[in-house]
Amino acid sequence: MATTAKPNTTTKPKTTTHATRSDAAQVREGVTKTRHGAVNIVRQGAERALDVPVGAVLTARDRVGDTVEPWTSTATRERELKSLRTQVGRELNRFERRGGQARRKTSQRVRTTRNRVERELKSRRREVERAVKQNRTKVTKAVKQNRVKAEDALSKAQERVSELV
Repeated sequence: MATTAKPNTTTKPKTTTHATRSDAAQVREGVTKTRHGAVNIVRQGAERALDVPVGAVLTARDRVGDTVEPWTSTATRERELKSLRTQVGRELNRFERRGGQARRKTSQRVRTTRNRVERELKSRRREVERAVKQNRTKVTKAVKQNRVKAEDALSKAQERVSELV
């Protein structure tokens, strides 16, 4: 009995022609995507090169308009001047506070340094005076001892001379 095998529908028949076409199609698709990607990158760069200066000009125009606009009418001009006076007053007060604080800190540092230097100077002066006093006492004592020895030697010498004569 001869049976015919049914083709397996779950597996695709492998043909080299079909696989080659699929690979070629994939390569073409990749090249196309790459080309489109490169074109997009160049297009985005060109758009950016144009958009940046245009945006800068528009921002500058807005800032000039915002700067000039408050000065166009009397009411807004007076309000703007009052606001500027208030800002200047605040800045001056801030500068004054900061300057006063710096002056007080500097004065305190100067006082502290001066007091420290004075204390060190007094201490060194006391040490020098103490050393001078000790040296004076030693010298006086040594002179007194040497005078006593000299007087004793002189009196002994006179006694011998008087004994010999």
